[in-house]
Amino acid sequence: MKILVFGSLNIDHNYKMEHIVLEKETVFANQYFVVAGGKGLNASIALSKSGSHVYLAGNIGNDGEVLQKTLDKYHVDTTYLNHIDQPNGHAVIQVDEKGENAIFIYGGSNQAITTEYIDKVLSHFQQNDLIVLQNEINNQHYLITQAKKHGLTILLNPSPFNQTVLTYPLDLVDYIFINEVEGHGFTNESEPERILDKLKEMYPNTKIVLTLGSKGAYYQDNANRIFSPAYKVKAIDTVGAGDTFMGYFCYGLANNLPIEETLKIASQAASITCTKQGAADSIPTLQQVKEIYK
Repeated sequence: MKILVFGSLNIDHNYKMEHIVLEKETVFANQYFVVAGGKGLNASIALSKSGSHVYLAGNIGNDGEVLQKTLDKYHVDTTYLNHIDQPNGHAVIQVDEKGENAIFIYGGSNQAITTEYIDKVLSHFQQNDLIVLQNEINNQHYLITQAKKHGLTILLNPSPFNQTVLTYPLDLVDYIFINEVEGHGFTNESEPERILDKLKEMYPNTKIVLTLGSKGAYYQDNANRIFSPAYKVKAIDTVGAGDTFMGYFCYGLANNLPIEETLKIASQAASITCTKQGAADSIPTLQQVKEIYK
């Protein structure tokens, strides 16, 4: 079984703030730093740090040197990475004193994924290989459809959520990972149990993972609904926590761990990510997760 992350690579511009900027407000940032990010890159690094061999596909722009260096540092296989001559995607991230964040994204190179490139990458993967997707790249409809034709197991985090997500062939997706905000976008419900009930009606053959931040996470398939509590930490920066959770959940699937154990280790890894600044660099190794939570 091979694991492919097909997603975004962003240059993250991070600003530490007293509070998230309000409309018409101008404030000073307390700190500024630039790191590698993007949901695709983050998830691939989480998988690599779990000890998995992971391939990353996506576009890297002409200013993405920091991204390539970061992927090399963490031993992500970039055989199928596509270098293009245009500005890289980037994100502007505000993080307040409680560790909460507000983010806006410029798509750049991440929005230049072609169907020809998708076909070229997927030709190297086969039945039951895992593919991890998010919603920061274009041509998602085509990517999901073709991945299913190749027999891949599809894991999708439809973030950032928009109404276009609802036009994707989601009945082809094996696992959907959402938080409460995205769950509300899908179902117009706010209470976790009702979100899960509605999603079961909408996508009866799809497994749902609903993350609730400090309140824990649910897993649901057509026969089971399992809850796993969160691990209490002092959050400094929550950026990358969801990508870490998804990466470590994929690690559990690839190693045939029971769902309860998979939820547990994904929650543990995500909690550790929240205790450090940045995204990629804050993701723990499997050994660190085991040592901290032994």
